[in-house]
Amino acid sequence: MSLEGRFALVTGGSRGIGRGIALKLASKGARVAVHYFRNADAANETLRAIRKSGADGFTLQADVTRADEVSGLFDRVRREFGALDVFVSNARPEVPEFFQAPFEISLQQWSTAFHSQATAFLVAAQSAATLMRDNGRIVAVTYGAGSKTGGLQPWVAMGSAKAALEALVRYIAVGLARRGITVNAVSPGWTEDSVLNTLPGAVQDLIRGWYTRGWTPMGRLGTPADVGNVVSLLCEEDAGWITGQVIFADGGASLMNPEMPTELQMAQPAQSA
Repeated sequence: MSLEGRFALVTGGSRGIGRGIALKLASKGARVAVHYFRNADAANETLRAIRKSGADGFTLQADVTRADEVSGLFDRVRREFGALDVFVSNARPEVPEFFQAPFEISLQQWSTAFHSQATAFLVAAQSAATLMRDNGRIVAVTYGAGSKTGGLQPWVAMGSAKAALEALVRYIAVGLARRGITVNAVSPGWTEDSVLNTLPGAVQDLIRGWYTRGWTPMGRLGTPADVGNVVSLLCEEDAGWITGQVIFADGGASLMNPEMPTELQMAQPAQSA
C-alpha cells in the first residue's frame, strides 16, 4: 500500500534501524524528515538514498534528552511539511552514556536514559497531536526483553526507560484513538548494523553464533530492513485497528524458553512439499 502524500518524521533516522525505517517509508512514497544528533554525514547519506528512491525529505538535528529540542523538531516539521502523518520514535543515546549496573550507575546516566525515551516520547506525542492529521501513525522502537528482564545488569536504566515508554504507548494510544491515530511499539531482537556492531568483536561473534544455532528460530539476526518492513506495515491504512500494542519483530526469538538449552528446543524444520 502506498504512502504517497504522507509526511513522516523518524528520530535517529540516520543510521541502523532508524535508517532502515526511513528508507522503507520513503520506498512507499512518504516524504521523510531524518533526525540525527551528531552524525550529519550519515543523515545526509540517508537523505540521498531517500531521494534516489524517488521520494524526498530533509534532515534535522536535535538532542532528544532535551525536551525543548524535541518539541523543536515538530516546529521544524510544521514549517517544512505543514502536517505530519507518521512519527517514529527511535533515537537513543550512545551506549556509554547510560550503560552501567544498578549499584554503579550515576543519576546522570539514569536521567539520560529516561529523558531520551519516556520524557522524549511524551513531549513528542504532545507535539505530534497538534500537527498530525487524523488516521496518523505513531510507532516507538523499544526493547521488550530488556524492559521485562534483569539479567543484563548494565541495561537497568534503558530497560526501565523502555518499560516506561511502553506504558506511555498504551496511554497515548487511548488518548488519540478517537482520531483514528494508532500508537504502537515495535521491539526488534538483536539486529545487524545497530548497537550490536558497537560491541567487542568476540561478543558479536558469540551473539551471532547463538542466534544461528537456534535462539532465533529463523536462524539469523534481524536487519534494519526487517524492522522497517514491520513499521511500514503498521503505517498502512489496513493496520488501523491495531493500537497500544508491543509488536516483537525478532524472528521468533521471544518465543524461546530461557529455562531450556537451545538444543532441546530445536525441532527439525518441516519439509516443503
